[in-house]
This record gives sequence, C-alpha cells and structure tokens, in this order.
Amino acid sequence: MDSEVPEARVVVGVDGSPSSYAALRWALRYAGLVGGAVEAIAVWELPGLYGWSGPAVDMDVDAEEARDRMRQELTDVLGPDEAASVRSHLVHGNASDVLLRAAEGAEALVVGSRGRGGFARALLGSVSQHVSQHATCPVVIVRADQKRSDQKRSDQK
Repeated sequence: MDSEVPEARVVVGVDGSPSSYAALRWALRYAGLVGGAVEAIAVWELPGLYGWSGPAVDMDVDAEEARDRMRQELTDVLGPDEAASVRSHLVHGNASDVLLRAAEGAEALVVGSRGRGGFARALLGSVSQHVSQHATCPVVIVRADQKRSDQKRSDQK
C-alpha cells in the first residue's frame, strides 16, 4: 500500500482586491481543514498590448520587487505567521489561463467574486466567471467581507 499521499493544494488568485483578500483568508482556513498547502497566485499582464502594433513600450518589470510587494501584501492580509505558510507565485500571462493551469490537480481553486477592474455592479468578475466554468477542480468564489472593506476605507481616511 502506498503510504505517500500527495499534499492537497488549495490554489487562490490574489489581485489586491478586497474579495481576493477574503478568498485568501478562506483558502487558508480550508487548507487547514484538509491538511493542505495554499498556493497564492498573482498574475500580471499588459492587456492593452495584445495584437497592438503601436510603438514599442518599455515592459521591464522588476520581478524581485513585485515578489517582495506580494509577500508584504500577504503579510498585511494574513499576519506574518500565516503568510509564511503560503507559497506565493507571481506569473505573467492571462489571469484565467494561469489560474486554470495552476489549479490542475488541486483540491480547490479559490477566487474573489470581483477583481480590481470591470463594472462595479457586476456580480462576478470575468476571471471568476471564466474559471468557474472551465476548472477541473472545485471552484470557490468568495465575496469581500463588507465589514473589513468598510474598516479599511475608514482607516485610509
């Protein structure tokens, strides 16, 4: 009998939005219940440039600085101890495609209900809607915790 069972992975998309922070907290709690590890995925792309033949644009991105900002963001949201347990990945590409690939074989894919862009009244963002229809694992869509969002807004004033 094979006693080595692969560790359950819980993949979560993080984009800096309140609902992605709620998704991150949810993923951490769920991973604790199933004895799994959280993989936080932040995706970046330059969406307006695909298929565009305009003048060249300087696309240098300081990957190390971006990783440092992501680690700090995880620490700010989760606290230092819990953030240290999260595996973070910064990936260039289309958010939906990257998350779907990362979630292959995962216990669950967790995303926020709405990201940073789009229409304020939309119930689901384009990424959460797309991954919910195409993922090969269960998808959990988490809404922002309104109390936390309201508190953060009042703290920033």
